Amino acid sequence: MIAVKWWPHRPVLYQETFEAMKAFTHARDAHTPDEIWLVEHYPVYTLGQAGKPEHVLNPGDIPLVKSDRGGQVTYHGPGQVVAYCLVDLRRLGIFVKEYVELLEAVVIGVLVDYGLVQACRKAGAPGVYVPWPVAPGLSATASDAELAKIAALGVKISRGCSYHGLALNVDMNLAPFLGINPCGYAGLRTVDMAACGVSATVHDVGEALAARLVTAFQTLPAPSPKP
Repeated sequence: MIAVKWWPHRPVLYQETFEAMKAFTHARDAHTPDEIWLVEHYPVYTLGQAGKPEHVLNPGDIPLVKSDRGGQVTYHGPGQVVAYCLVDLRRLGIFVKEYVELLEAVVIGVLVDYGLVQACRKAGAPGVYVPWPVAPGLSATASDAELAKIAALGVKISRGCSYHGLALNVDMNLAPFLGINPCGYAGLRTVDMAACGVSATVHDVGEALAARLVTAFQTLPAPSPKP
């Protein structure tokens, strides 16, 4: 059983959910049910464990928070839905690489449901991308130079359990992404669903993400028994 919970208030400070995730993961045991937290943050830049300060170009008055997730720097803000997945990977029987691929597949599935059938992965750069500009003639085989990022991923593993998760840009102010090299890539274009012609709310997209996440977790093959 996986519990899906919207944070009681939106938007929420990043530090509040960050500390709550760490506390949940520290306290859980082999029998603790997995949870998915859906949130929307106040504007914040977060710097992952591999993050380099030089990728923060012009933060202005937006706070910068060091995080224990993997990856470089990214931005969270209103109009973006974040799904924090607090899951026991050992119990699910998957490795980190498979887990990241699962998260990407879930986001791609949601975007396809909303008509963005060109949503795709980008080799060597975790996350989900769309050809830019979005047009019927472009396909998911467009060159990397033509891809814009629409969703970011970042996870932390502690005692076989994962926290943090994914962020999908729905309908937000994209200007703060210009203050950083998103995910450590200079000049990386960042877009949202609205810029791709999709009219949707954070709540509806969050519900769609959660539904696909629950299905993905519950339909994984059963782990092989230990010898």
